[in-house]
Amino acid sequence: MNVVKTALPGALVIEPKVFGDDRGFFFESFNQRLFAELTGLDRDFVQDNHSKSLRHVLRGLHYQIRQPQGKLVRVVSGEVFDVVVDIRKSSPMFGKWAGITLSAENKRMLWIPEGFAHGFVVLSDSAEFLYKTTDYWSPEHERSILWNDPELAIDWSLAGATPLLSAKDQAAKLLKDAEVFE
Repeated sequence: MNVVKTALPGALVIEPKVFGDDRGFFFESFNQRLFAELTGLDRDFVQDNHSKSLRHVLRGLHYQIRQPQGKLVRVVSGEVFDVVVDIRKSSPMFGKWAGITLSAENKRMLWIPEGFAHGFVVLSDSAEFLYKTTDYWSPEHERSILWNDPELAIDWSLAGATPLLSAKDQAAKLLKDAEVFE
């Protein structure tokens, strides 16, 4: 397993060691002991989520203001552009974002620390996305920041396409009006 830092301190790309031949491949998708050793993070994951979305579906930017969730995410089918935004007011990187392509082919994972908003857009015909979370989903504490907030200026790699959004994501707040972490 290889750990690569992103432009945002704390957000990490995890590249698993993949063993493959003409029959297929094998890799260890998660090993808590190795994850802690290589990242310096000792986290317990309490919930696994699995979503499937069609091309141009954009989910995010989501976070929980109480019961914040650290997330380890990966794609098992298709390809997405995944985005994290630092929304900790005390951070020198507040309001900055980083993005990475995750796909079934590259098998990369992304660690999203507590205190970050998260979203992704599907680049392939469809994508299946897995999340391991450090706390349980808490709908009353869930918040969303508007995907196209001009202050964030995220390049979603949409190439002019209009994203497909949920009603919740259409009603999301601008960062300047959002409840964020101290």
